[in-house]
Amino acid sequence: MHWLYLSIAILSEVIASSALPAAQGFRNPLPTAVVVAGYVAAFYFLSLTLEGIPLGVAYAVWSGVGVALISLLGWVVYRQSLGPIEMLGIALIVVGVVILKFGKGVGA
Repeated sequence: MHWLYLSIAILSEVIASSALPAAQGFRNPLPTAVVVAGYVAAFYFLSLTLEGIPLGVAYAVWSGVGVALISLLGWVVYRQSLGPIEMLGIALIVVGVVILKFGKGVGA
């Protein structure tokens, strides 16, 4: 269940971060509401995650997967460039997350 909470936290953070450009410095009300709600949900579910997954592992997965997803979203939605080095970096993040998930001592 804690990994589900972490997944929800990650998706909430990605949604909030992807709405930041449209919020235009918090001058646009609807995207601003998405940003605030997304970050509140992200931290709430991250706090639930910490009941079963160590802080270091949870935060590493949360931030790593978040960075990878935001990078890919920026590439697809905002047409930002991702070269081979950037793609390799994202792949290394994914490998690191898999290692953290299946490593010894990680909460269930």
